[in-house]
Amino acid sequence: MSAVTAPKAKAAKNGVGRVRDLLRPLNLHWAGVGLLALVNMYLIAQMIFLWHASSNYSADAMTQQRKELRLAGAAAEPLRGLDAKLATATEEADRFSRDRLPARDSEVVAELGELTKKAGVRLVGATYVPAPVLAGSTGELTELRIDARLAGDYRPLVLLLNSLERDKMFFVIDGVTLNGQQSGTVNLRLRLTTYLRGGAAAEPAAAETAAAGPATGGQGQ
Repeated sequence: MSAVTAPKAKAAKNGVGRVRDLLRPLNLHWAGVGLLALVNMYLIAQMIFLWHASSNYSADAMTQQRKELRLAGAAAEPLRGLDAKLATATEEADRFSRDRLPARDSEVVAELGELTKKAGVRLVGATYVPAPVLAGSTGELTELRIDARLAGDYRPLVLLLNSLERDKMFFVIDGVTLNGQQSGTVNLRLRLTTYLRGGAAAEPAAAETAAAGPATGGQGQ
């Protein structure tokens, strides 16, 4: 028994000695240093991963923001200088109204008579029907619809249509109807529209009577 017990006791003593050696402060210190190094490596790896992910996210976010900024800039482009554009448009509209729109229906009657006379076309008669436009506003207009009956050769009538389109007074040709031909003379019905500025009122009866004056002689229904 004593012979067997002695080696066991010696082995136990050696094991305890090794444990004591391992538990010495210096060994514990180095073990702590190694553990801290492992923890630091883990934290550094996590920081690198998070930084990389954050960089990718920031780049995507910046790209999206730049795209949205470009879209917003494109949408706002028509609004840039809007005040100046409105002022210019208002000035052009006022100039158009002043230069090309008559103030009285008598001016329209006189102009139509003058154009037919120059073209060598007979103005048989005309009716003038007014209709308010933008009533009560500062830009109030009166639409004046003209139904004219003309007689003449083809060429003078074509010249008259061209003259109406190029005339300083604003005319819109709404329709041309051929009503027949007698002895080489073409009878034509012409529908026109113009506008009186300032809401001036036209008198169709008076305009009908005045239309006979400027035309070349022998007019009548």
